[in-house]
Amino acid sequence: MLVRIALLLLGISALVWPATANPQRIVSINLCTDELLLRLADPAQIAALSTYATDERLSFLATEAKAFRHDAADAETVVGLDPDLVLAGRFTKRDTRDILRRLGYLLVELDPARSVDDSIAAIREVASLTGHPERGEELVAEIEAARRRAKAAVSAPKVRPTVVFYQRRGYVTGGATLTGELLGDVGLDNAGGTLAGGSGGFVPLEKLIANPPDYLILSSATARAEDQGSALLAHPALLRLFPSEKRIALPDRLTVCGGPSLPAAFDWLAAQAQRIAPP
Repeated sequence: MLVRIALLLLGISALVWPATANPQRIVSINLCTDELLLRLADPAQIAALSTYATDERLSFLATEAKAFRHDAADAETVVGLDPDLVLAGRFTKRDTRDILRRLGYLLVELDPARSVDDSIAAIREVASLTGHPERGEELVAEIEAARRRAKAAVSAPKVRPTVVFYQRRGYVTGGATLTGELLGDVGLDNAGGTLAGGSGGFVPLEKLIANPPDYLILSSATARAEDQGSALLAHPALLRLFPSEKRIALPDRLTVCGGPSLPAAFDWLAAQAQRIAPP
């Protein structure tokens, strides 16, 4: 580590250190790479996970993550761990990524998964990086089996129920997203694509009420204003238009990341689709 810092001070900023075939000290600074690392790497290979790894609301593998150090965030923390591989997301803080590169650490960035195919590609990449491609193929097989199971469980309705995934501060999930694809696979029509386009965006409450879907998807079935961000979700107009029987709960931990959570996400959504559109 000191050698890398010394070379940086001398102006040698393009230092690239050779990676071993199977990295032995891997640090993740992104929630989604946390989950992939937990599922695909040997426990001894995991030097640290991100600060979000044990967040039970967001992380599908929060319980498993508690067995590991989970304070990796800024470059200083990562450098102190002296990893031979750092996994990050494309939107991980730029300054952190730039510093780690200049210090010569092997940094691999993953794009956010916009589809099941994107998720599968990321699984295979991380499985190969950790030296366990067979584990990647096992997870891919689980995802494909869950997708087939979900499609078989839901009969094709004459009219597909419309849904909107309405989140904190009025954010609506768009059509060209991983969640949008999951909804389509279980026979639901994501009206969020009409309201917020392909990638999604913030939609005023008035616009949602003027163009209401058949069902509203929320991260929690409980309509409570826990903070300012969630206050909109407990608005009286929404409660009148979407009583409990018109709401679908979709926990964030199932869809924030693609990867290990996808089989559970397919099963969960298929069960919800059967409830609102029985054969």
